[in-house]
Amino acid sequence: MSVELVTVEAAEAELRLDRWLSRHYPGLTHGRIEKLLRTGQLRVDGARAKANQRLTSGQVVRVPPLGDLSTHQAAPKPAQRMKESDAEDLRRCVLYKDDEIIAINKPAGLAVQGGTGTLHHLDAMLDALKFDYDERPRLVHRLDKDTSGVLVLGRTARAASKLANAFKHRTAHKIYWALVVGCPMPREGVIDAPLSKRPGRLGEKMDIDVEEGQDAVTHYRVLDRALDKASWLELEPMTGRTHQLRVHCQALGCPILGDGKYGGAEAFLQGSGLSRKLHLHARSLELPREGGKKLRIEAPIPDHIAASMAFFEFDTPVAKKGRKG
Repeated sequence: MSVELVTVEAAEAELRLDRWLSRHYPGLTHGRIEKLLRTGQLRVDGARAKANQRLTSGQVVRVPPLGDLSTHQAAPKPAQRMKESDAEDLRRCVLYKDDEIIAINKPAGLAVQGGTGTLHHLDAMLDALKFDYDERPRLVHRLDKDTSGVLVLGRTARAASKLANAFKHRTAHKIYWALVVGCPMPREGVIDAPLSKRPGRLGEKMDIDVEEGQDAVTHYRVLDRALDKASWLELEPMTGRTHQLRVHCQALGCPILGDGKYGGAEAFLQGSGLSRKLHLHARSLELPREGGKKLRIEAPIPDHIAASMAFFEFDTPVAKKGRKG
C-alpha cells in the first residue's frame, strides 16, 4: 500500500473534504477521517486540513494507506433518470448560455448537491442542460437550498476550471438581495466577523468566532426600508463562507426574513402576502471574460420575494433574462 495523491476535479469544487472522501472511499468512516486529519496524515495541498474545509478545483488531496479501503474510486455519477417535466422546468431557468458557460436562476428549495435524504437536486439533473454538447455541465460554486438566483455552470472541464479559478481568486463578483427584519444602522457598511461551525440543538450552525473562525467579510447597503419594520438590502460577500450572509445579517440585528435557523421567531413578520420562505436571492454575478471584458448576469426575483416587496411597497426594477452590461 502507498500514499495516494488525488486531484480534485472541477465538478467537485466546493465539496466539503469529508464528503469528497466519502465519494471516493465509501468505506471510510467519519471517525477514521477525523483521526487521519487530527494526526496530519490526510492533507490538502500539503497542509493540514479540516473535515468541513471546502475544496477547489485542482487541489491535491494526500490520502495515506488505508488497508482494504485504499482503492481509489471515481466519484459516482449522478442519476441519469429524471422526469421530462423536471428537465423542461430546469431548461426554463436558463438565463444565459454561450460556448463556455450556462447560467441559471436556481429556484428556492432546489438543493445544488445531494446529501442524506436529498434525492432531488441540481447535480442529478445536469444532463438536461447538455444541449448540443456531449459533456454534461459542471458545478463550480453553490447556493444554499433555500437561496434563489444566479448559479453558473462550466460546459466543459476547461471552462469549469476557469470559472473555479475566478471564484477562488475573487475575480467573480456576486451581489445578493435580501429582505430583512428591521433596519441596520448605519445604512451602509462592512461586516467583518469570522465564522466557524458549531454543534447546536437543531444541527450544526455557523457562528461568529473571533478567535478561531475563518475570515468572513460582507459589504451591505440599504436600498429601501419600510420604517423600522423591514429593509431591502444589497449584500456583497467578499468571502464565501457557509451561511455567511445569514449569520452576518443576524449580527446586524436584522435577520433575513424567513430565516428561522438563525433568526428564530424574530425572522418572521405577520402580514397577508408575507411568505415564510427565506428571502435571500443571488441577484447578479459578474465574471471576467477574454480580452478584459466582463459578463454580468442578473436573475429576476422569485414570486415569494416579489410578493413581499409589494407588501412593503418597495420599488424594484425588473431584471431582463440574460446578460447585462
